[in-house]
Amino acid sequence: MDKLVIEGGRPLSGTIRIHGAKNAALPILAASLLAQGKVEIRNVPHLLDIKVMLHILERLGCTCRHEEETVYVDTSSVRSFQIPEDLMKQMRSSIFLMGPLLARYGEVSIYQPGGCAIGERKIDLHLEGLKALGAEIEEKDEQITFRARKLTGSDIHMDFPSVGATENIMMAAVLAEGRTTITNAAREPEIQDLQNFLNAMGAHIIGAGTDTITITGVSSLNPCTYEVIPDRIVAGTVMIAAAATRGSVSLTHCNPSHLSALIHVLRRAGVQIGILNDIMTISCMSRPKAVERIVTSPYPSFPTDLQSQVMVLLSLADGFSVMKETVFESRFKHVDELNVMGADITVDANAAFIRGVSRLYGATVEATDLRAGAALVIAGLAAQGRTIVEQVHHIDRGYDRIERLFQGLGALMSRQSPVLEQLDFVN
Repeated sequence: MDKLVIEGGRPLSGTIRIHGAKNAALPILAASLLAQGKVEIRNVPHLLDIKVMLHILERLGCTCRHEEETVYVDTSSVRSFQIPEDLMKQMRSSIFLMGPLLARYGEVSIYQPGGCAIGERKIDLHLEGLKALGAEIEEKDEQITFRARKLTGSDIHMDFPSVGATENIMMAAVLAEGRTTITNAAREPEIQDLQNFLNAMGAHIIGAGTDTITITGVSSLNPCTYEVIPDRIVAGTVMIAAAATRGSVSLTHCNPSHLSALIHVLRRAGVQIGILNDIMTISCMSRPKAVERIVTSPYPSFPTDLQSQVMVLLSLADGFSVMKETVFESRFKHVDELNVMGADITVDANAAFIRGVSRLYGATVEATDLRAGAALVIAGLAAQGRTIVEQVHHIDRGYDRIERLFQGLGALMSRQSPVLEQLDFVN
């Protein structure tokens, strides 16, 4: 397994372009199955999860190419409605294929999806939503098969605003007969992006970004060309890294409105943030201040996907902070690794109590999931001495060569593969 080697203690400085959003690109790639022909999707990063999704589409019969930041998907030759078990268990986002395959072909077979070990993530809301549209569901061992001669619009109220379930229901409903209304829908920007993509193919959807989404079914969709929104979690990770290293960084091709909750927290911590259209500048020349209480919650509240990263900043802050996690029950696995580096964090149930320290120290740590890995990279950049982050494949699921990203901002950071006999740090 690859490792990341970081020589810390250097303030980040420079300008970086934020790549396309993984969490928008994955459902959009799945939704390409709803139209027959060639779809062109731009601003798609080279990530492990994207690679897995393209492999699944190819196994279903699609022809896929990923050239630079553009993906071409030809859905003309789809010949299978069964998502391969080996690939599905690699990535939870494979669940997005349920809605499109059921809507277009009337049948789909799946297995329980894999992904990061951050707590139980049931698919009950997906099943209930598709059943409300008319799907018949058969469960046998770990395989679940959905069949529907005809999907019919329905009023669907979600017990929890699940992003994945909202998107799956949207994708199934676009070809259903009649009108579907989703209430208590998730409001994330990635859902708005999926709506815009589906509408570009000829769907009739309104309301994404609010808690009520209305879909009027159409008979067919057509291929289109579309550009994915910037990745707000990557942008947030870079912003936090700039603050934690006492640096000054400019981000381009980002959407500040998607990061309002993080911007509010960083400003409370004393970080200076300037905003001009799609450009943000972040600087923090002195020790950050503690933030009394942060609670993760569905958008537009503070995102769970930035909880671990901002905890690194708070571990270096002057004072005492509290972080409460309400979305996933097992998302504090990074705490033990941060404490190895000198942080002073204790966990009680779903709350982390953070007493700021003056500095962190390099150590060998392990990325237990995608965002925990990003947090450990930030800690290594801010720490004194050398940090080695193991299990980098988790990080590769959501960051396009994270070492190159931070090398461009002056970090002394490199990737060590097992075949390499020595390290080559890049200035």
